[in-house]
Amino acid sequence: MESMLFASTNRQAPEVTLAEALLQGQAPDRGLYLPVTIPSFTREDFASLRERSYPEVASIVLRKYTAGTFPDDSLDAMCHRAYDFDVPLERVDVQRHIMRLDCGPTASFKDFAGRMMGQMFGKLRENASNRLVILTATSGDTGSAIAHAFYGIPNIEVAVLFPPAEVSDRQRKQMTTLGRNITPIAVDGKFDDCQALVKKAFADENLRDIQLTSANSINIGRLLPQIVYYVYAAVNLVPENDPIIISVPSGNFGDMMGALLALRMGVRIEKIVIATNTNDEVPNFFETGRYQKIVPSRHCLSNAMNVGHPSNFARVLALYGGWMDETGIIRQMPDMTHLKKELWATSINDEDTRRTIQSAWKDNRLLLEPHGATGWLGLQRYLDENPSSSTAVSIETAHPAKFPEEIEKLLGFSPEVPPSLAKVEQKKESYRTMPADYGAFRELILERYKS
Repeated sequence: MESMLFASTNRQAPEVTLAEALLQGQAPDRGLYLPVTIPSFTREDFASLRERSYPEVASIVLRKYTAGTFPDDSLDAMCHRAYDFDVPLERVDVQRHIMRLDCGPTASFKDFAGRMMGQMFGKLRENASNRLVILTATSGDTGSAIAHAFYGIPNIEVAVLFPPAEVSDRQRKQMTTLGRNITPIAVDGKFDDCQALVKKAFADENLRDIQLTSANSINIGRLLPQIVYYVYAAVNLVPENDPIIISVPSGNFGDMMGALLALRMGVRIEKIVIATNTNDEVPNFFETGRYQKIVPSRHCLSNAMNVGHPSNFARVLALYGGWMDETGIIRQMPDMTHLKKELWATSINDEDTRRTIQSAWKDNRLLLEPHGATGWLGLQRYLDENPSSSTAVSIETAHPAKFPEEIEKLLGFSPEVPPSLAKVEQKKESYRTMPADYGAFRELILERYKS
């Protein structure tokens, strides 16, 4: 079968296959890859997904993109290996639901993309004679998910950059207690500094002898698996293919892009609610039509969303005919009417986040952590302003036990710790430290990975 092709949002690079897009990470023109043509499902296709397990749904959805790169039987086996955990859909009231994406090995939604990427990269590299080096920046859960997903995979090394002041103890320990092919690096800066270092490395001619790629959501391999859980939610919550409202707590906009691609594939999404913290550059853009990065990004309770310039917003605008370059300059405005018809954005501060955690527990015995609370309040704001009878689902992206101090302070108890988190508590940590300086980062890469 003919391979799907992917094109750069910066419009200056050749189209590539999925395998090439995965291994490159970022396009050579510093843009991000998107499918040239987004495949679609019919109403009958969606009906056939009812009653299927999550790995089965994942295999059926992803083969629309992987044909020509991974055989269907191989993809099916990869999905069953990647998704050996529950995906609860929790009904809160007659309209609203929570989809808990926190039951994987690192208790974060990042496990869904990370584990599938690990399977894909492992398959592509199983007969390789050289090392592939994955550079990943994290503001919370990405680092641990990628580290665990790629841990021990032959011919692959992973360097994870994180801002130590902005990750919780448990988030950090999930990255720093593995060893082997995982190198955690604490950067004296913010997430945006970590992300900038990674992007500079990809464009550095001095590193051309080292095969680099990314497992951040700039890599198309992070986005494709994130389409699946929106399809899964829709076919389970609205089996007659009625409209559904989806609220996504958003930082770097990779998770939200999964919802947008699901919409493009034919899922009847009435509205995608984008709930950010006070890094509100995107809600402000929706309101004013002007995009202004927040530098430095603001530190909030929902730390994984502390992003002042979300990389994936370039992809969002591209789907509406716009063009944002890698620096955040909009070279061509998107179709704002179409964009606002499908997307709705709001910004939520820490005080409201805390109140939402308290009220969700008091009113509904619904236990949320800061990111999930942001999505939950975003959904409520949307429904208050736009009354609708459609089924609605909000995304819980991390396990509440990752934020025990905040939950204890707000609710008076500590969440039960899942085994995946408990087992890292007593392990020994090991990680490097460095300033937010590209020269220092380049030297570290050369020292550790140059053959």
